Amino acid sequence: MLASNSGVAWQSRDFRFYSAARLLGIMGAEAQGVGVAWQIYQITHSALALGYTGLALFLPGIFFVLPAGHVADRYDRRSIILACYSMQMLATSALLWMSLRHLQNIWLIYAVLFVVGTGRCFSGPAASAMVPTLVPMDHFVNAVTWGATVFQVANATGPMIGGILFTIPLTHLFGGRLAAFDGAPVVYAFTLVTLLCFLSLLSLVKPRGSGEKKGFSLKTMFAGFRYVLARRLLLGSISLDLFAVLLGGAVSLMPIFAVDILHAGANGLGLLRAMPSLGALAVSLAVLVFPIRRRAGKAMLLCVGIFGAATIVFGLSHSLLLSCIALVIIGASDMISVVIRASILQLATPPEMRGRVSSINWLFVGVSNEVGEYESGLTAHWWGAVRAVVFGGVASMAVTGLWSIFFPALRKADALTAESLIPLDKRLSSMEPVR
Repeated sequence: MLASNSGVAWQSRDFRFYSAARLLGIMGAEAQGVGVAWQIYQITHSALALGYTGLALFLPGIFFVLPAGHVADRYDRRSIILACYSMQMLATSALLWMSLRHLQNIWLIYAVLFVVGTGRCFSGPAASAMVPTLVPMDHFVNAVTWGATVFQVANATGPMIGGILFTIPLTHLFGGRLAAFDGAPVVYAFTLVTLLCFLSLLSLVKPRGSGEKKGFSLKTMFAGFRYVLARRLLLGSISLDLFAVLLGGAVSLMPIFAVDILHAGANGLGLLRAMPSLGALAVSLAVLVFPIRRRAGKAMLLCVGIFGAATIVFGLSHSLLLSCIALVIIGASDMISVVIRASILQLATPPEMRGRVSSINWLFVGVSNEVGEYESGLTAHWWGAVRAVVFGGVASMAVTGLWSIFFPALRKADALTAESLIPLDKRLSSMEPVR
């Protein structure tokens, strides 16, 4: 039975609507990711081509991440998110149209993914900065934990749905009438439905307060970047995730493992993609009952080390069962890191800076995930998939040891409260925050 205060965030009406919208939106995006990866691998049979999908999603961050944070702090965040997801609906419609026409030009797919990445670049900081306005501040860590749980539920079900939909033989089930929808088109149609539901639910959310409509300037745009550099606690927590996942991520190579190493096919790919989320979901439920109260920084460092070790096991495995177990451990260890990092990010940042600081975090997360996919694809192209994943796991463990030395503020972080984190960061930082 859950502790009595384990669900306090759900008392807030806006948090309930936002979480439901986010569940459906992420589920559709993850299903679409499986469809795109499988489609590109069918066309090219190339690890490098899979890596380019991550690069296409990340590139908008290089150009727009600082303006995106500025926009999130200056304008209504809900309106920003609604506009971005409307743009992503158009992009998914384009993917559906291309798949129905059986177009084999992967550069068109990359162009659409660039549009999707642009929408995520602006919606990510706005959504992250909006969460504290949906619940009372003393419920915030609980909201972060539940938000991560919702994310993992969607991450677990989305890839499985994508894998199942991709392999449903509509031609046999309904005769020849739906033959054109076999494969990727049915996945993209499902994503369109989830995006429409997301927009409908988010329109019901009424966050407290909104961005301040002030003039644009380079000084205010770069303020978030300067703030993160000035705060060793923030810089350490964000960059630890950056390098660990950048080097240790193996998600983009799962089609290769599913087909060539584990011989599990599209359904196996959906299963592999779901395993990290199942591990993360189990841990998130445990954290709700037993919240992280002390030694948060040390817990984060330990979990990133476990993440690297489990990545090595996955890379060396030739058993579907062992690979699934390793991925469960990867997801479980990453989940604790996610909760701690997200709590530090918001609690150690003043409200007027949250959009810009969140945009810097979004850039780092984008580098670790999307550029990490490109890095994995490139190293797999050079060395082979197994060696690339094993090298990434070893490098992640090395980063953990180095960060424990270079960022004492992260190692010494204790309770996840503003009263604990802000004084610690001020003592161990050499600069005052820039507003």
